[in-house]
Amino acid sequence: MTLSFTVNGAAYKLDEGRAEERLIDFLHEDLNLTGTKFCCGIGVCRACTVQVSKPPNPTPSPVISCSTTLGMVDGSAISTIESVATDGVPDAVQQAFLDNFSFQCGYCTPGFVMAARMLLAGLRAQPIPEEQIDAAMMQAIGSHICRCTGYARYFEALRPLAVAANAGEGN
Repeated sequence: MTLSFTVNGAAYKLDEGRAEERLIDFLHEDLNLTGTKFCCGIGVCRACTVQVSKPPNPTPSPVISCSTTLGMVDGSAISTIESVATDGVPDAVQQAFLDNFSFQCGYCTPGFVMAARMLLAGLRAQPIPEEQIDAAMMQAIGSHICRCTGYARYFEALRPLAVAANAGEGN
């Protein structure tokens, strides 16, 4: 039997014997996609967050790649930070984080970007009362760890995007 999934739109088939390998190791070692960062290794910091859609649920979910095995993503579509910019141009989340000096070292930023993008997609698909946006942002990125204390700036950068997405604006 084989495992099959896509990463940033490219299809992969692997021997089932690799089912217990960590997703982050596959991304780094097999695909040379090193934008997803390995930090704590136990799924706490969320620096290694990627986006995963798995049938029958097409809604993407944040997945901690350091504690997710390849067997767990069988049949999934995986998106990493490398899929976000278009022709080297940052997407709206990346640009907002840059414009607001949201980070210092940037190590945690890929995880924040991926989680923020899923939040915005969710708000566009299913708007919530505006007074709940801060709580939704906290739910999406509040458990991410930034050792350089960039939390406030991440939230400040994301809030206007979340309000716009919730109103059906933006991409």
